[in-house]
Amino acid sequence: MKRPIIGIPMGDPAGIGPEIVVKALKEAYIHQLCKAVVIGDKATLIQAMKISDVELTIKIVNEVSEGDFREGVLNLIDMQNVAIEQLQYGKVQAMAGQAAFDYIKRAVELAMKGEIDVLATTPINKEALKAANIEYIGHTEILADLTNTADPLTEFEVDNLRVFFLSRHVSLSQACDLVKKERVLDYIERSYKALERLGILNAKLAVAGLNPHSGENGLFGREEVDEILPAIAAAREKGIDVVGPVPADSVFHFGLKGKFDAILSLYHDQGHIATKMVDFERTISLTNNMPFLRTSVDHGTAFDIAGTGKASAVSMIEAIKVAAKYGPNFKR
Repeated sequence: MKRPIIGIPMGDPAGIGPEIVVKALKEAYIHQLCKAVVIGDKATLIQAMKISDVELTIKIVNEVSEGDFREGVLNLIDMQNVAIEQLQYGKVQAMAGQAAFDYIKRAVELAMKGEIDVLATTPINKEALKAANIEYIGHTEILADLTNTADPLTEFEVDNLRVFFLSRHVSLSQACDLVKKERVLDYIERSYKALERLGILNAKLAVAGLNPHSGENGLFGREEVDEILPAIAAAREKGIDVVGPVPADSVFHFGLKGKFDAILSLYHDQGHIATKMVDFERTISLTNNMPFLRTSVDHGTAFDIAGTGKASAVSMIEAIKVAAKYGPNFKR
């Protein structure tokens, strides 16, 4: 199988991003799965290798095609944007916020040109972005703007479980207000198309219930009866294999066991808790319906342990593995 080219923006230099990148790329099997190119800063990565007791040969490339994609080699597009003597681990710094943004921007440019197949991103820090006068609250918003994507679709994946989200960063009361037929139908359709782009055809979807026991036919709330069931019926009329609402206390278990290809969670924590309870470190975030696929670790910059060498690379490794899994079949 052709190895997809995975672009890895290094993340906030003051966080654990550089450490988990070098730890992930020391693993021989990663290089069997994909061709990895890091977009980052050489001095920071050299320091991360010392901290993490990792030995890799850094090959500076100006073009992805110049890469030496073998075990033991870290191919780097060197942005040279960190004054290493000024870098303070675990601290919010404008320099670090600007650098993190620059890595993402360059990686997106390469992906948009088709030189990179998938992005596997590392943590950035919202406060550092703000300190650098970069007015985004996170990766998704940056990617949406840089790719001109109106509403990127978030999916979580862990083991056999795939979860999409009807809403993300809104209050619980707002999330409940967003459970409307039109929105639920739209997200069922978008989730189905997202799975097709990943190479999962004729998918079977489930929609989680909002209320206890999916409302018990209106006994515990009307959302299922008035909004969710009509949306599911409309989706089925369009040929989508979707069922529900399935009570939230069981639907994720069934998804993990393979009964459904994916589940539409109706609010942020409903799906986050379900996936992270399966395996916190191996839960990977995917951003779909952009011109390219993005996978990501599902943790932050971990400023409390940055620079100590203690950071686990499990999530980074999983993000690269998921990117490599879908990269060859992803439909741009």
